[in-house]
Amino acid sequence: MSRNTVKTVLAVVLMLALFVFVGTVKGQEKPADNMQILVDKMKADKKLLVSENMQLTEAEAKAFWPVYEKYQSELFLLRARTAKLIQDYAAAYDTMTNATAKRLLDESMMIETLRMKLNKDYLPKFRKVLPDKKVVRYYQIENKINALLYYEIAKKIPLVKTEN
Repeated sequence: MSRNTVKTVLAVVLMLALFVFVGTVKGQEKPADNMQILVDKMKADKKLLVSENMQLTEAEAKAFWPVYEKYQSELFLLRARTAKLIQDYAAAYDTMTNATAKRLLDESMMIETLRMKLNKDYLPKFRKVLPDKKVVRYYQIENKINALLYYEIAKKIPLVKTEN
């Protein structure tokens, strides 16, 4: 990856992480239009990163981008669900019960299951519009972005307290 690509990846990850955490800060009200600006910027930066790294022909691009947009819309819903899970965890952090911990863990597992199902469901759609090597490349790009995002999230979320 080039230096500019690395900067773009970091910008996308930080914006995704910011999106996830923007709702977790108690007492902070963000106007809806500011959130929409952030979301639009995040989507544009990610699309630029994908575009720079996919090396699509004109014909491939014409077929790929509509599938990409639908996939991203569904992925966005999972990320919103993840943000809600993090909010719920933050709200319950100081008073965590076993029942709450179980509910949160079950929701986390469900989100992961749905994410894997989404990836699997879109695989034939991407294969229909791109050769397999480029499908693999796209999934690699998504996986790298997700790994960086999960790392940013993980380092900011404290471990659950186990003492009574």
